[in-house]
Amino acid sequence: QVQLVESGGGWVQPGGSLRLSCAFLRGTFSAYAMGWFRQIPGKEREFVSVISWNGDRAMYADSVKGRFTISRDSATKTVYLQMNFLKPEDTAVYYCSAEQGLTGGTSHSKVDYWGQGTQVTVSS
Repeated sequence: QVQLVESGGGWVQPGGSLRLSCAFLRGTFSAYAMGWFRQIPGKEREFVSVISWNGDRAMYADSVKGRFTISRDSATKTVYLQMNFLKPEDTAVYYCSAEQGLTGGTSHSKVDYWGQGTQVTVSS
């Protein structure tokens, strides 16, 4: 059973940066496209970014394009989300995701495993 453990959330002022990490425990890391979604209370979980099984392809939501960067390290089985120029509207619980397959997608319904979530708060 795959287990995902996030870290790196917290509070930051607008314009600041944070890096989220997601440790992939138990399972074959290369069998999964890895991603990040976020959710605020009362709203559906929304796609943020996804990276292919070998890291050569990535997709981003329009709202974060140019500000966020996803990456993965096969040696440590870790996925990262570097978030720069953060805005108050980025405030949410961020969830790491694993979707079996090569490229991954933007739909939360296709995700096979979720992390427990980490809170990101952007405010002055």
